[in-house]
Amino acid sequence: MKSVANPARKRKAFTIVELLTVMSIIVILIGLLVPALNKVKRFATDVKQRAQLHSISTAIELFSNEFEGYPDSSALDPQDQPYCGAMRLCEALMGQDLLGVHANTVFRADGLDASGNSNLYPVMSGLTSQEREDNLKARKGPYLQPENANANRLEDIYEDLSSSSFLPQTFVLCDVYGRKTATGLKTGMPILYYKANTAYSQHDPTITMSPEDSSGNIYNYLDNETLLLLGKPWESQTNQTPHKLSQAGDDGVERFYKNTQSDKIVTTPRPFNADKFILISAGYDGEYGTADDICNFDWKYVD
Repeated sequence: MKSVANPARKRKAFTIVELLTVMSIIVILIGLLVPALNKVKRFATDVKQRAQLHSISTAIELFSNEFEGYPDSSALDPQDQPYCGAMRLCEALMGQDLLGVHANTVFRADGLDASGNSNLYPVMSGLTSQEREDNLKARKGPYLQPENANANRLEDIYEDLSSSSFLPQTFVLCDVYGRKTATGLKTGMPILYYKANTAYSQHDPTITMSPEDSSGNIYNYLDNETLLLLGKPWESQTNQTPHKLSQAGDDGVERFYKNTQSDKIVTTPRPFNADKFILISAGYDGEYGTADDICNFDWKYVD
């Protein structure tokens, strides 16, 4: 007797057209989803960056309570050696060795005291137990936890420091936008720090300034200029383009003053945080002076 196949038990295979259609739909959905996920990730990182700047601001206030004033941000140390705002910020909050700032610091790049005779941040392994204990007792802070401070040495960020007089082992606090640099390491960009000079009242890019004096301006754009001139650490030294916030950039000086100017006061140019300090992260693109920079105030980018 001839068997009769049950039509209900027959398997239907997908045709090539059906498979291609499904695959096309999946590709389209992925194409729509990936940008959305990237935006969510970008937003989350921006929130994390704002939280970091808030933590740094709180730490600066703790320093101010201990030392009765905010740390200076001048471009040069007492010996006229380059030691800019970003580097002074790290020493103030963590010390040059991340063990806390020494009570006798005068913010010298070499870590010596005012007389130049005593190293405030010696290699601890070379000290006796008593010397080590005495040194640590003279420290304040650290005001940030070393594990979460995102502190990196300049030599870990910039491949070539020969164009500057910065000491390669100097620490800076970096933002949360990790990027692989020419050194082979993945780090963020240094947080720029500018202290307000309350002896002055102007906010004018046309005023001639020096690294030691803002000559009437509350903020001196030169406080971190030497660091900005090191360029972008992921670019080769032969193909460097300047940061837009630097003097070498396209109207960088004017851009600094336009973007740090408060929009609440209209009778005269006045900066944000006119009696405190400014913190600037280079943002997602790693370039200072662009629309995605994140600061400790409402950055409304002006090109």
